[in-house]
Amino acid sequence: MTALTTETAPPYNRREMSVDETAAANAIRRQEERLQRDPSSLAFAQLADLYRKAGRSAEAVALCRQGLGRYPHYATARLILAKALVAEGRPDEALAEIERILEASPRDVQSHRLAAEVHRRAGRIDAAVQHLQAAVRLDPADRESRAMLALLHPDDQTAPEDSGVARVLADDTFVTSAFGALCLEQGLVDEAALVFTRILRKDPSNSAARDGLEQAFRARLRRKG
Repeated sequence: MTALTTETAPPYNRREMSVDETAAANAIRRQEERLQRDPSSLAFAQLADLYRKAGRSAEAVALCRQGLGRYPHYATARLILAKALVAEGRPDEALAEIERILEASPRDVQSHRLAAEVHRRAGRIDAAVQHLQAAVRLDPADRESRAMLALLHPDDQTAPEDSGVARVLADDTFVTSAFGALCLEQGLVDEAALVFTRILRKDPSNSAARDGLEQAFRARLRRKG
């Protein structure tokens, strides 16, 4: 039997691009060409967002910084920059950009949502709640913000009475990351979130509680569909 030559062998090590990836690459190429034709165009923001969604967050940051040097009041570009900074693992810089947007436009719903996410991931529960409350006031149809607010609201200091663990959670002895993880394993998402938020209000730097809260949030979103 004749061995396969280099020319006829299937490209086992070459991953073909999916339809979505191809569409994204084509969109990036078109925006790059557009920006090349007119370097002063506002198209830099759309291209930066495409970079960010394609996982090229460092390029998105650089492009936004360059464009905002020309258009410092372009709020959409600044929000894209903030999202790219979050993706780059630079939350403090992202929050600074969000705050600049909100200083000029306090009713910017997307900025409140992103600010809530940054604060939540950092364990700053009360700050996250403030931005979620603002988002819900501005957009009552925002289901995701409502879901998170239900988990984090500072008035929710007790578990549901019919949960079977309300009396246990009344004792701070059980307000531990281990107990929160156990609640998650048992499908008690709201109770787990209550445990983690109580821990984080005392110790925002508790990484186990921050991770647990993120898991609880994702589980609740899946449950709500």
